[in-house]
Amino acid sequence: MSLMHKFLGAAAAVALSAGAALAEPALIFDLGGKFDKSFNEAAFGGATRWAEETGGTFREIELQSEAQREQALRRFAEAGANPIVMTGFAFGNVLSEVAPDYPDTKFAIIDMVVDSPNVRSVVFNEHEGSYLVGMMAAMASESGTVSFIGGMDIPLIRKFACGYVQGVKAVNPDATVIQNMTGTTPAAWNDPVKGSELTKAQIAQGADVVYAAAGGTGVGVLQTAADESILSIGVDSNQNYLHSGKVLTSMMKRVDNAVYDAMTSGVDLETGFNVMGVANGGIDYAMDEHNASLVSADMKAAVDMAKGKIASGELAVHDYMSDNTCPVE
Repeated sequence: MSLMHKFLGAAAAVALSAGAALAEPALIFDLGGKFDKSFNEAAFGGATRWAEETGGTFREIELQSEAQREQALRRFAEAGANPIVMTGFAFGNVLSEVAPDYPDTKFAIIDMVVDSPNVRSVVFNEHEGSYLVGMMAAMASESGTVSFIGGMDIPLIRKFACGYVQGVKAVNPDATVIQNMTGTTPAAWNDPVKGSELTKAQIAQGADVVYAAAGGTGVGVLQTAADESILSIGVDSNQNYLHSGKVLTSMMKRVDNAVYDAMTSGVDLETGFNVMGVANGGIDYAMDEHNASLVSADMKAAVDMAKGKIASGELAVHDYMSDNTCPVE
């Protein structure tokens, strides 16, 4: 009888391990599309890296409407996907409702905090990276006027803008920083035509470096900047390659690492609040063969010095979302 118990116990253990191995992670992209060359594409890159390194597979869906958020979450949870990773603050309310219904499923949300025992909330110190590229913009500018184009007008994007202005002013206190948001609805993330129009208007006001934090809309910003012979700054992914020799740098928000880490952890994903910033490699600026000729040794040295001070805590960049104000605007 004891032998039979041992046999059954071993069989159960094998079945459990097999079940765990079969659990596939899932990735839900925010509006704007998987290949937005920015935020969503960075997430896809992290998932793809995980799949290539492990031989595993993941499920995915590109949303076409707001109504699909809850549908996608529940569908993946019901199908046994674990963990389920989603990109974007807009999943916050829906996840707060869905997560408690699936206590055995782990969820990871990027750019929003959801207080649930089975959720990992990943946020980034975008203001730190925006400060660094702001410094670079001020050093590269010949007119003393630089600009910023955001996507949807929300506190998160104001956080990018405020960090950028702080970096610009640290280099040149007399600099002018023009700011525009693309819109107030999710459509603002995928409107490259509007991004192009805003860029032209800023150029008309003297801007010679423009920083875009606008998802797919930023593609239009970078294209117009290149066409009009001014410099641009990319965001989230390394966008230097899009217009080689014309993109000054990109503010790297390592969404890919957040997704990769979540999928690597699998069903053992540690939940809770996670902050990714300069100090832990979650935020950086991009240097490669595409912008090497645009960034002098002195520029890089100055930015790297500031980067080190931010990492050590010696330099504190104000976070707009801490009080919804920006001290330098």
